[in-house]
Amino acid sequence: MSSSSEITHRGRIISITPEVTTVQIVSESACAACHARGLCSLGDSKLKEVELPTRGWDNWKVGDEVDVVLRASMGHKAVWLAYVVPLVLMVAALLGTLSAGGTELLAGLVAIGVVALYYGVIWLLRDKLKNAYTFNIKT
Repeated sequence: MSSSSEITHRGRIISITPEVTTVQIVSESACAACHARGLCSLGDSKLKEVELPTRGWDNWKVGDEVDVVLRASMGHKAVWLAYVVPLVLMVAALLGTLSAGGTELLAGLVAIGVVALYYGVIWLLRDKLKNAYTFNIKT
């Protein structure tokens, strides 16, 4: 990370079209840099592809090493949408059903249903969310 206001990952450009530039980044776990990661097998890294809007004035080529940047506030918003809100909804549904006199089985099913419905709505809004979470190449 270059500063506290942005999240930066190193990547390599794998394709460029007039609309989208695709960058492949290596997503490492927190312990991937540990010297003992080979022994415990908890440290892993995955290749991920990030699509960025192509800007006509950039002189990038396929194979160039670049820094991909996302505003940290957008990362925090993503954590809230992916983890915190569904957890709150699940607990509220669980406790609400139990306090209304439902059985534990019913409360569990209602909680799972509420979370499934939430993620279904997120899936339906994926295009809008995709536009809100825009990565950029740091120049």
